[in-house]
Amino acid sequence: MNHINDIIHRLRCGESERQISRDLGISRPTVHKYKIMATMEGYLNIDTERPGLDQLEEVLGPKPQPPMKPSTLQPYQEVVEQMVEQGIEMTAMWQRLRSDHGYTGSYSSVRRFVHRLQCPKPGEKAVIRVHSEPGEEMQVDFGSVGQLFDPSCGRLRTAYVFVATLCYSRHQYAELVFDQKTATWIGLHRRAFKHFGGVPNRVKPDNLKAAVSKALIHDPVLGEAYRRMAIHYGFLISPTAPAQPQQKGKVENGVHYVKRNFMAGKTFADINFANQHLLEWVREVAGVRQHGTTHQAPLYLFETYERAALQTLPEEPFALLETRIVKVHPDCHVVIDGSYYSVPYIWVGQKLDAFIHERMIEIYAGHQQVTTHVRLHNKGQWSTRMSDYPPHKAEYLIKTPDYCRKSASRIGPATRQVVDHLLADRPLDRLRSVQAILRLEDSVGSQRLEDACKRAVYYGDMRYRRIKDILNAALDRQPLPEPPVNTDQQAYTFARNTVEFFAQMEEERS
Repeated sequence: MNHINDIIHRLRCGESERQISRDLGISRPTVHKYKIMATMEGYLNIDTERPGLDQLEEVLGPKPQPPMKPSTLQPYQEVVEQMVEQGIEMTAMWQRLRSDHGYTGSYSSVRRFVHRLQCPKPGEKAVIRVHSEPGEEMQVDFGSVGQLFDPSCGRLRTAYVFVATLCYSRHQYAELVFDQKTATWIGLHRRAFKHFGGVPNRVKPDNLKAAVSKALIHDPVLGEAYRRMAIHYGFLISPTAPAQPQQKGKVENGVHYVKRNFMAGKTFADINFANQHLLEWVREVAGVRQHGTTHQAPLYLFETYERAALQTLPEEPFALLETRIVKVHPDCHVVIDGSYYSVPYIWVGQKLDAFIHERMIEIYAGHQQVTTHVRLHNKGQWSTRMSDYPPHKAEYLIKTPDYCRKSASRIGPATRQVVDHLLADRPLDRLRSVQAILRLEDSVGSQRLEDACKRAVYYGDMRYRRIKDILNAALDRQPLPEPPVNTDQQAYTFARNTVEFFAQMEEERS
């Protein structure tokens, strides 16, 4: 504060910033900063009383601190941190730094540097214990419990315990599983809600992929299946911040309690047998113990206060059997359990998320719904929408012969005659030619197409190319000769008989 007071005194006396900086050994930006602050407070006016030191500290802030000389161990900080984690004493640490890393500093420097690393910042170890109201929050987490026998495949597999803890009563639901997939995650929540007989207002999960597809502190992105389940049951999802397990300490303690008290030192025939005993243990042991924080039995608090505070279960449970990644094949279909479901052609070659329900199949690209289908239950079945194909390729399947006949009848009788003639041709399939003729209506209109077909019928050439040439030359606008020629019904005769013809020829020669 004396330096700041001296700066203000010199500024009031009219000295320049450069002179003050040189005399006091303070950088010019610092002098300039305090000049601006003093000017704003009116301290540079000669008529005003000079401020006291306490007033300066309150208004202008603390005095500038002298620069600290960096430790000679700063280049070796990573090595020192590793030694501290390994529990190496500081004397041995100093000797290893000298012999292995060429450090030339003193032991006192090592001791000061290590103490600085280990010294917590003010408030760093302080925590806030969050208390929850009945029915307000449930915390969920997984914990590894070693290997258990899986009767479905006949071998040992790594198992996990899922624990859901109600934060007010500390009553919990626990179940052993072999994976942490989305379908398993959804099913565990469904059974936990059924076990509690209601739904809490908020669920706090860890950042596993089944719950949070992108873990961020402020804007986490939820997994689509979990998000839909939360909407169905009416609870909020409040993920823990990344690398902050203490934010769900109640369930963390619950997982450790299950591992230390139920699983420790026990063997089970298989996972099903273990789950039967786990449910009994939760109800008869964990539920009636005196909890170390609440000093009351979790089951008593749950039955007395928390059960009534839970939200009512919906009439129908959230039904999601499985989620999986599927690839859209070149035929615009994805394959799920041997059945085929069409997807819009723009997604060909890309991987999408399939949500498999009991009756429905939903296909998503991230959070965007791509398509839905009624679920097929027999292999080899196809569920195809023609609109999912490219328009120029779907036309052949959509515009069947019956469709073309109806369209031709709508345009006119000549067009219908052309279509019937081409479709009746054997052995060549003329469906594409018929579709191309009918497509001409989009560019020339129905009346011109009908007139062009009349001319084609009149001259007996009803090919697509001939009708296209008639339209290009605008011959459809020209009237047809009268009467029309019909080779099947009209008999042609000469104007003179043979005798008269030859007699006239002889007369002309003579």
